[in-house]
Amino acid sequence: MDTLLDYEDVLAAYDPVLGLEVHVELNTASKMFCGCDNTPGGEPNTTTCPVCLGLPGSLPVVNAKAVESAIRIGLALNCQVAPWCRFARKNYFYPDMTKDFQTSQYDEPICFDGWVDVEVDQETFRIEIERVHMEEDAGKLTHVGGGTGRIVGAEYSLVDYNRAGTPLMEIVTRPIRGLGAKAPAVGRAYMALLRDLMRALGVSDARMEAGNMRCDANVSLMPTGTHELGIRTETKNVNSLRSVEGALTHEMRRQAAILAGGGRVHQETRHWHEDGEYTSPGRSKEQAEDYRYFPEPDLVPIAPAPEWIEELRATLPELPTMRRARLQGEWGFTTLEMRDVLGNEGSLELIEATVAAGATPGSARKWWLGEMARRANEAGVELAAVGVTPRDVAAVQGLVDAGTVNDKLAREVFDGLLAGEGSAAEIVAARGLAVVSDDGALGEAVDAAIAANPDVAAKIRGGKVQAAGALIGVVMKQMRGQADAARVRELVLERLA
Repeated sequence: MDTLLDYEDVLAAYDPVLGLEVHVELNTASKMFCGCDNTPGGEPNTTTCPVCLGLPGSLPVVNAKAVESAIRIGLALNCQVAPWCRFARKNYFYPDMTKDFQTSQYDEPICFDGWVDVEVDQETFRIEIERVHMEEDAGKLTHVGGGTGRIVGAEYSLVDYNRAGTPLMEIVTRPIRGLGAKAPAVGRAYMALLRDLMRALGVSDARMEAGNMRCDANVSLMPTGTHELGIRTETKNVNSLRSVEGALTHEMRRQAAILAGGGRVHQETRHWHEDGEYTSPGRSKEQAEDYRYFPEPDLVPIAPAPEWIEELRATLPELPTMRRARLQGEWGFTTLEMRDVLGNEGSLELIEATVAAGATPGSARKWWLGEMARRANEAGVELAAVGVTPRDVAAVQGLVDAGTVNDKLAREVFDGLLAGEGSAAEIVAARGLAVVSDDGALGEAVDAAIAANPDVAAKIRGGKVQAAGALIGVVMKQMRGQADAARVRELVLERLA
């Protein structure tokens, strides 16, 4: 196991410098250069053709929708759109790319010189975008045997070419400096912003756990007070927000320990291990790779017309940062409350839909971040997959607002919704969950509680009104939580006045 330096000691001696390369798979109907179905999954090697397999004599054709998506991504990232660009061949041997080259863009990307702002702990950091370029994804290797799923120790490997040729956008930042202790958190926030942006644009599902979006996280350490960049490492294919933050933190501590011991950091790729939260060496990058780039002879250059670019600019949705600020203002949430919402993936959209269905923002937030989040955690699913819809939550809250049920009974209504017992109102009727507010039934229960607890009754008669809570609790228990607590309190105080 690598030696790690305490995080505080890292920051005392070094300034971290980040570089983030993010790959985003587009959700176009067909692949980048052929007409094969671009739907993920399926039986291995069933969505392939001579073009995406690179068979001799096949000719690629650029996917116009992918170009449109690339331009919209670039515009959303405040990039300039190239008036003229072209594809290149990146030559290398890899077993899941049958052509032995990747069709990509090299020195002529479609978008360049952009920026985006991210916020961490109410501090804004600007991330400069060097380029956004188009390319195709490789296939997928499955390593069998060995127990780890990696090639080391595997008995053999299986190749699935279904993914080969999937439209892929690579978003590359310039070196990001001046982040200090917040460097890993800024990396995470940047990835979260890109994920939300891709979804808002509708160009990708951006599910990191499914590989739709993944990050190559570069980090180096610069001695404090200098401008001398350190040797960087690149942790490949990190596929969760938590892992991006963890990989950056680990590499900062690992590199600092090496330097503090008089050693030298090796320029290499590394792999992130989610289970143990550490990185391990991949391949050395001490020598510059010679990919022998040259212009792709089978594809014509792309020259997007200025009029088309402006038409695409007009299709951009409200950007995630602007949307969050607007919703926070409309809902009246504090910064801390909004931070809790954003910290629970998918809850912003669910709360917004619940409010649209008629609930107040506060009640929608309460149910989704409380009861629904608890159920999702217990079931091991995402919040959106818990089995209750925003319309259901709004309907249950409507029953609470009307006094038909209280919060405790509402939880039983959710049980019925998850069991498929009908609508919220139908479940209340079928299970007999309605709050009892009839003075006759409540009065009998109050009288019984007073008779059974004369000491508590004496305290209330003596002026200790807060003791009424004990009698209210007795009545609520006796009536299985279905009593109108406010009316019970009134009856208790009337009888003991």
